[in-house]
Amino acid sequence: MTAKELLYVEDALGHEQYFQTKCRETANQIQDAELKACVEQMAQKHRQIFQSFYGLL
Repeated sequence: MTAKELLYVEDALGHEQYFQTKCRETANQIQDAELKACVEQMAQKHRQIFQSFYGLL
């Protein structure tokens, strides 16, 4: 993996962590159960994407 590619993966990891954190924070503030479940699924998806990127390292 080149240095530039490694920087891209590092940047992507940071973005996925941010998205996951924001989804969790938002889900904790939502009252509607259906909408809350949807946002929690989004957080889970971002966690999976993070794990995929992390696996490249």
